[in-house]
Formats: sequence, C-alpha cells, structure tokens
Amino acid sequence: FIAGMIPFMTMRACEQNRTAICYQDLPVRFIGTGGGLTSEGGSTHNAMEDISIMKSLVNMTVLSIGDPNMVRDIMILSLDYPHPLYIRLAQGKKDRMLYEPGAHTYGIGMGITARDGDNASIIAHGEMVFEALEAANALEAEGINVRVIDMYSIKPLDQDLIFKAIEETNNILVLEDHLMEGGLASTIADLLVDSGVYPKNFKRLGIPQVYAGFGSGEELRAKYGYDKAATVGAIKEMLK
Repeated sequence: FIAGMIPFMTMRACEQNRTAICYQDLPVRFIGTGGGLTSEGGSTHNAMEDISIMKSLVNMTVLSIGDPNMVRDIMILSLDYPHPLYIRLAQGKKDRMLYEPGAHTYGIGMGITARDGDNASIIAHGEMVFEALEAANALEAEGINVRVIDMYSIKPLDQDLIFKAIEETNNILVLEDHLMEGGLASTIADLLVDSGVYPKNFKRLGIPQVYAGFGSGEELRAKYGYDKAATVGAIKEMLK
C-alpha cells in the first residue's frame, strides 16, 4: 500500500509504476489524494491527467471513490487482488458520505445506481457523484427524473450498467473532475463506438484544456462549467 498526492504518484513516478510494478503485475495499491481540482494547491498539485495515465498502463486497475466509507471496504476487497490497483480520492477526510455503511456491495468492475430515473442518466465518479445527486434533486423539483450512476470502477468498466442506462434513459451525461479528454467520458465513448451502441444524446462535463490555478474545488468547478448549476443546465438542454 502506497499513499500520497496524486500528481507525484502518477506523473513523476510514471515510468517506475510502468516498469517496476505493472510490467511485473505486482499487487501494489496506490491510494492517491487530491483528485481533480480539490487539492487547493494550484496547477502543480491539481490531478487532471491521472486517470488517463493510469488506465493506459497494462495490468493497472483504476478506481475513483467518492464516499470515504467505501475506502475500507475496497481496501479489504483488494487484499487478495492479484494486480496493481490505483484508488483515487478527493481530499479524503473532507469527502462527503453518500451511502449508509453496508448499503452496497462493492466489486472491481462494478458501478452503483445511486439514484434511479428514466429521463436521463448522469454517470460520475469520485467527488462528482455528490454534485450529480444534488443536480438530480434540483431537476426532480422541475419534474425531470435523472438516474445517477456512481462509476467508481473506471478500469475495468461496468459495461452492463452503462448499456442499461442507455436502453432505459437514452440520454447520457458524463460528469467528472478530470480533463474531459482521457478520463471516464473517453472510456465510455470508446465503449459505445466499439460496441455500436449509441444513445440519443451524449455529453461530457469536466475540466477543459486549461491549467486551472488556485481556488477551492467548488470555485473552480463553477468557473470551468461543471458544477451543479452547469449539470442542471446540460440536462435541460439535452432534453429539449
């Protein structure tokens, strides 16, 4: 088990991760904090590229956890997992609880339907699951029922859960605290093209191609257009 700040674990040590760990398929657990723009440490400490980097490594599994209660269960689950595993957190102790302890069974390659709905689906991971749930609650007040999927397993991906969301809601919004290219949205887009399954609408919200600089996660999400308000607006536009 290795714990540290994400930019330095995934970028500075990328070659070592690839050659010393992934090449030998060693059961090392990387637990990274400061996912997305939550570090408040400016551009050098923001973790915008980590999912793209880590999911590209052969043998590496990538998880992004939004509920601190899940960390213990995932770590116990990983004890006999035979491959390298990257666990992405936001700020850790500041993360908000999403689920009652014991409410869900977790597994590598699985996601969670955190909220049901049939008008559209928001697929999120990590810190953004909370934002997605808040947006869905706001939309419900306007008669729009939105499904929220916590896709905490990014590699491997819960393909069945995604296909079910497309079949039952037909409108997909991927929300993530990561560069819009290379993260979960890109993984899902690849899956859809490769499988020939296309929703009516597909949109992604996340970090644009900028170095975001200083500010809290809440401030930066609002600045770059992927906070609760932007999510509500994107769903409404999708359903016009």
